[in-house]
Amino acid sequence: MRMTDATMYARVLAGDSAYNGRFFTGVLTTGIYCLPSCKARKPRRENVRFFPTCESARESGLRACKKCHPDDFAHGADPVLESIESLVAEIRVSPAVFADARAVVHSSGFGQTRAFELFRKHYHTTPADLLVRARINRAKRQLLATRSGLLAIAGDVGFESLSVFHDQFRQRNGLTPAAYRDLSEARTFTITLPESYPLHYLRRALSRDIHSVSERLTGDAYVGAVQLSSGPAVLTLRLAPSVIHAEISAGSAVEAHSVVIGLLGLDQDAAAFARLAKKLGLARLVAGRAELRISQTTSVFDGVLWSIIGQQINFPFACLLKRRLFERTGTLLPNGLFAPPTPAAVAALDPSELLPLQFSRQKADYVIAIARLITQGQLDLESLRAMSATRAERTLLAIRGLGPWSVNYLMMRALGFADCVPYGDTSVTSNLQELFQLEERPDIEATRRLMAVFSPYRSLATNHLWQFKQTTPL
Repeated sequence: MRMTDATMYARVLAGDSAYNGRFFTGVLTTGIYCLPSCKARKPRRENVRFFPTCESARESGLRACKKCHPDDFAHGADPVLESIESLVAEIRVSPAVFADARAVVHSSGFGQTRAFELFRKHYHTTPADLLVRARINRAKRQLLATRSGLLAIAGDVGFESLSVFHDQFRQRNGLTPAAYRDLSEARTFTITLPESYPLHYLRRALSRDIHSVSERLTGDAYVGAVQLSSGPAVLTLRLAPSVIHAEISAGSAVEAHSVVIGLLGLDQDAAAFARLAKKLGLARLVAGRAELRISQTTSVFDGVLWSIIGQQINFPFACLLKRRLFERTGTLLPNGLFAPPTPAAVAALDPSELLPLQFSRQKADYVIAIARLITQGQLDLESLRAMSATRAERTLLAIRGLGPWSVNYLMMRALGFADCVPYGDTSVTSNLQELFQLEERPDIEATRRLMAVFSPYRSLATNHLWQFKQTTPL
């Protein structure tokens, strides 16, 4: 359906990058055309004309804006994004080169406000947080690959002291650096939880499908079948108020640790989101669960499967389809659980084989086609983690079968991006109506406006909205 001029002008005033490429804004008084997200001064409505393409704008005698580069965007290039991506790549390779966030901003070539805006938009974080994460990830590699002392590693990756290194590392990994190094020869490890971690909500997340064939929670004992790079394994967690005891039956404890950190959502800044919600006067959104995290899927491929299977059907039926797919293509382990299927196992199917399992023809086609893209090397799921959020979103949206809901769901639950909203999610919209006391449920455009106040923590806001009207778990 064609957008009205009023809708397009509203998106220009909002600087909405989601509409970049869907139309171009011509400003008759200046003689230029721009992307809707252009940061130039907003034009008056009477001076604006909208164009479907850059070519049509040029045919009307307008020239391209030198601030937002609409022609580059239309041809797939994005110089501003590419410059930020290049800078982030440098930070990740040599984090010690950048003394602090000011050094990152200076190297970007942008002013502080613009630099912070670009990091938030493209990486869902701040320059300071991205720098700390780069230092910790670099330290992890050194801890496993060398026998260098902790003080030497701390200095080599850019931490000003051993104590700061220790605190930052433990906060995000639940382990000390020394304990992380020991994972290379371990089968068990213990994760320290943050104070006030909502264990009752973790239990709910780990037992969403009470009939699951790949995981089960009995009291405080969780057993899950996972796919590691070496093959299927059994992950066992014993939940306690302040610690999680973990054991992996086979494969790498380093990989298992990464899975556990994802399940716990340990590297998410839940406290910062809770402070933001209270500052906005929306303390009731986080009441009783200020430390709530998003429990990540155990692999990106598992997230892909769920994001397709869960499209436009209710939760119990989605769980049923997932169980049947796992029983059909997963690996049965001695404890009776099925390890999630590999892309190769799903790619080997014919769509007709999923129809008796109650998959629609469309879902069957989508699931198998994406699995084949992966096995043929045309889609590298793990590389998505290192991409900017913008690049990952564009990559996923280009894949048949993945729309805005699926992509945002996948980005927040499997890739860990912090500022996503699965637009069109009925639970999100109905709870936004309740939270803001609206007369009717917001449509997608209204949802964008309402959720914008939670940036750059919209993924956590989504998770709180999912829990908003549910009973508090025991």
